[in-house]
Amino acid sequence: MSEYKVGDVVTGKVTGIQAYGAFVALDEHTQGLVHISEITHGFVKDIHDFLELEQEVKVRILDIDSEANKISLSIRATEENNHTTSKKKPTRDDGKEDNGFHTLKEKLQEWIEKADK
Repeated sequence: MSEYKVGDVVTGKVTGIQAYGAFVALDEHTQGLVHISEITHGFVKDIHDFLELEQEVKVRILDIDSEANKISLSIRATEENNHTTSKKKPTRDDGKEDNGFHTLKEKLQEWIEKADK
């Protein structure tokens, strides 16, 4: 395990799939776990929809626990996140920046005006 460091991106092979994640062999002696939340960006209901046994995958090493001899891996950390929203801030009808949080009192007049139109 000493040849690997947190942050390394390596290629491994899926050796097992469980409901909670996939086991990936990094070499003949080293294996890590990709938790279901680290498979891809977005929701994963069934890992089999994304991975299969013997599939080669690119993974990033998230954590190495030498005492427990465990390595935490991520596939999604090697992928671009296509599920992010636009970085452009939304604006209101009056052109001011809209941070998305308003009290009901602030929004009530706006709603009344829109309903009257």
